[in-house]
Amino acid sequence: MAPPSGLTIAAQAVARLVKEESYYHKEQDSQEKRVKKLEDDIEANSADLDSNAEYILKQEKTALEETKKVFEPLRQRIADAVDKLEEQIAISESDGSGTEAELTKAREALGSGQKLAQQDEGKEEL
Repeated sequence: MAPPSGLTIAAQAVARLVKEESYYHKEQDSQEKRVKKLEDDIEANSADLDSNAEYILKQEKTALEETKKVFEPLRQRIADAVDKLEEQIAISESDGSGTEAELTKAREALGSGQKLAQQDEGKEEL
């Protein structure tokens, strides 16, 4: 079996990074819900709380902030991977080295990476 081409590797890298970002967004949502619930329980002085509730809330907030810090470097890695994939697609199209199936998968990965980059640009403008 032949090793994967540069085009395939670049497409898989973009797809993996896009998927990774979606997982971090899910994790952030989950953490925000846990923090909100803990804050509400502490405010209401819920009977379900243990004696470490304040400490746990502090730890959850720290974890949430660490998750938020992941996005900027991850977005830069996605942008770099998208640039490399664009290069690989152009090379494969010009020299005819990529199969149609590889090019199709690469274009799909490129589209999802560019879509994510556009969403991030829209958020930064707000």
